[in-house]
Amino acid sequence: MTGSTVRPDTVRIGLKTSPQDVDWATIDDCWAAAGDEPAFDSLWMNDHLTDMDPVDPGPSMEALTLAATLVHRVPGRWVGIAVLSNTFRHPVLLAKAATVLDRATGGRFMLGLGAGWYEGEHEPFGIRLPPIGERIDRLESAVGVLRALFSESARRPPGVTRADPFYPLAGATNLPGPTRDGGPPLILGGQKRRGIALAAREADGWILPGLNAGDAVYFADRRDALLRAMEAIGREPSDFAFIGQVSLTEGLAGARRAVEQGLDLVGAGATEVVVQMRTAAGPAEVVRAARDVARPLREALG
Repeated sequence: MTGSTVRPDTVRIGLKTSPQDVDWATIDDCWAAAGDEPAFDSLWMNDHLTDMDPVDPGPSMEALTLAATLVHRVPGRWVGIAVLSNTFRHPVLLAKAATVLDRATGGRFMLGLGAGWYEGEHEPFGIRLPPIGERIDRLESAVGVLRALFSESARRPPGVTRADPFYPLAGATNLPGPTRDGGPPLILGGQKRRGIALAAREADGWILPGLNAGDAVYFADRRDALLRAMEAIGREPSDFAFIGQVSLTEGLAGARRAVEQGLDLVGAGATEVVVQMRTAAGPAEVVRAARDVARPLREALG
């Protein structure tokens, strides 16, 4: 494994809520509590259309509109979605929504994007889930669209023109543009060869999937693959974010496990550790995540 050069005192600690199986008042209260809690540098959520129960699909609120209604609760914090499914939204609309969130957060919105994967959130809604090869083709094209619409050329006529088999642009503008030069930081979640190559080439960071939360061995393996891919194209990785995730489960043992896993992820090169909380437990769980995970993790990191 390539050795970590991360300075522990520069590691960010985030909190991740879920829009699944939770009512509006509870998630709103959670973000209000997070806004009062200085232990967290960032707030995150995932992107699903249901709670992913294959037998009896349950509720989930739409991630982008939900984030837009909640960012006022956490002024000055980074806000991210890990990760948006490229199959759910046309990248032009995603670029426009991300620009709104960039402005609403004062340039602190992180745009997480993945290829899409769960069939149960596609077929029932009439959303096509292409084969994986085409999904990666579309993800590459979507990233190109986002970069084009976040560019200076998209801020004035004649706009940007981009030939593409999936998402062509012809004199497209994005006005008003993002406040942050180059648009929101792009965080990708690809796992295999092409996804890793795309992240190394185009992204500002990569995030460990929630399904692999706490797995420092897997994180280190994928980080090494990213570093090799960046070296191959001559890219300096010093400004690249390697984001790990841990899950906060019930009880003191669950909190201790999250701290231990967070330390292992930092040891493997994570520049940020995101704590996934049980959102339905409400704002008391935000307090617990800060008290039993974020603060002990920060203290251990020095």
